[in-house]
Amino acid sequence: MKTIKLSMAQALLQFLDNQYVSIDGKETKFVQGVMGIFGHGNVTGIGEALERSPGGLTFIQGKNEQGMAHAATAFAKQSGRRRIYACTSSIGPGALNMVTAAGTATVNRIPLLLLPGDNFACRQPDPVLQQLEAPADYTLSAADAFKPVSRYWDRIVRPEQLMKAALQAMRVLTDPAETGAVTLALPQDVQAETYDFPASFLARRVHAVDRRPPAAAAIHRAVSLLIGKRRPLLIAGGGVHYSGATGELAAFAEAFGIPVAETQAGKSVLPWDHPLNMGGVGVTGTLAANRLAKEADAIIGIGTRYSDFTTASKSAFGNPDVQFININVSAFDSVKLGGIAVTADAKEALQALHAALKGANYASGYGTDELMSLKSEWSREVDRLYTLEHEEGLSQTRALGVINESLQPSDIIVAAAGSLPGDLHRLWRPAQPGTYHMEYGFSCMGYEVSGAFGAALAAPKQEVYAMVGDGSYLMLHSELLTSIQEGVKMTVLLFDNSGYQCIHNLQRGHGSDGFGNEFRYREDATGRLTGDYMPMDFAAHARSMGARAYTVRTAQQLREALLQAREESGSALIEIKVLPGTNTDGYESWWRVDVPSVSSSPKVEASHRAVAEGIARTREL
Repeated sequence: MKTIKLSMAQALLQFLDNQYVSIDGKETKFVQGVMGIFGHGNVTGIGEALERSPGGLTFIQGKNEQGMAHAATAFAKQSGRRRIYACTSSIGPGALNMVTAAGTATVNRIPLLLLPGDNFACRQPDPVLQQLEAPADYTLSAADAFKPVSRYWDRIVRPEQLMKAALQAMRVLTDPAETGAVTLALPQDVQAETYDFPASFLARRVHAVDRRPPAAAAIHRAVSLLIGKRRPLLIAGGGVHYSGATGELAAFAEAFGIPVAETQAGKSVLPWDHPLNMGGVGVTGTLAANRLAKEADAIIGIGTRYSDFTTASKSAFGNPDVQFININVSAFDSVKLGGIAVTADAKEALQALHAALKGANYASGYGTDELMSLKSEWSREVDRLYTLEHEEGLSQTRALGVINESLQPSDIIVAAAGSLPGDLHRLWRPAQPGTYHMEYGFSCMGYEVSGAFGAALAAPKQEVYAMVGDGSYLMLHSELLTSIQEGVKMTVLLFDNSGYQCIHNLQRGHGSDGFGNEFRYREDATGRLTGDYMPMDFAAHARSMGARAYTVRTAQQLREALLQAREESGSALIEIKVLPGTNTDGYESWWRVDVPSVSSSPKVEASHRAVAEGIARTREL
């Protein structure tokens, strides 16, 4: 057997450099490179290997471990889960900074390979700098914090263990049903240890990602249920995008006259103006989709995990006879809500269900005029919000209208947290699949700027825009600098509304007078943060990092800044001063947020009673 003497880190990189995925006969190099920040836990191990023998892997220098891992997640998401960047960090705080990003990737079913440094396996220098000393279990380290947020976790304490661990890591990373964060904890001494690795382990390896067909019996059960249903509703999730099934979804909906509602991950599966596209559903949904969901007698969920925002905390489906058909490659998701499970690839399942329903001469009971009326009513509401003027300044919905009108159909928007996801889910009008990049599984503040860098890295021929509130920007903006360093252009659209206004609105809607959510000075008289708003010059901050930056306060200024930013060769930031509280609200939807039954405020107690009434209308299963 031919062997090659390499350090464990060198072998890991050579292995990663030779991994490919094959989907529908098309092979793609899976690992594009490594994002990293070096410290004593990885600089002489993986760091040496990246410096001396990177092969075809590109190294990208991160500026914050969480930020670079978000960027890697966004890269994989925008690549349809067919390409990834691995992320390496030191031990201790460097590793722990990636835990939030690991959770974000896992919740969203996105492949993310994390390679945190770890304590010395030999333990000779214990306690090493940044080591956690757990008296009850000395095997614990900071890397163990990744266990609950990883789909696969391993610690390589001998170099030869890499072979089994790396293959298991690839199994999970390339499996549509199992994918998420994969963590390989790498003790810093083991990274440098050498071993005679079999050449076969390091050779080119192609992982065939086969489409899972539906069971004939599952299709039969789904058809038997639908035959008696007149008002079905399709709910399209992110699985439609990852399967490449947007064409099959459109053909299915058109063949049987079934309206389509979209989750945050599913949005843009159909053009916004498609006659059957009713827009977002649930807490952040449209009036059209939510009314259809309330009356639907069958829900066909495709590639959705049915989060509480999609189901409006299980209150969205008001028909007592409603039943569910769940098409999902993951059995974990296909059994939710007590539905008929069609555990299969979305494209394969839609094709099979289409043929079976056609053979049964099925058609929904919707009238064309009914669906057209619902869609037209909502379109007029979006037009109203897009053109809504306020004497005091620029509203958030007006700003979104200007942006939506100014961007090109192929431009990509990236968002994650705050009030923007709600407004975008309801109002944004995407024309092409894959141009609406929303991280709403974790709704992780700080994903936006990092995610835009990752998306731009994945789609270099498209303009990419980060939609971010001032709160999220303050939490994490470091990869804006990385985009400038790498010459990867993105434009940050920063909505400055002086605080965490999304939660401020939620708080006030449940009996509060507003507390701790706006960026204000502390008042001497009250001792609370109720003074004047804190003035912040975000444009100046962006300029200090080398980005071009603009500050706008009117719709016309915003329009001009967007045109100028498009002409820039590098990254830019547009600071948009918007009025607090000018985002959209729920359209016949409800979200469960419990409040105490006992309070010194009658408004809080009244809110508790309202919540109890809402709970009474929800489904248990």
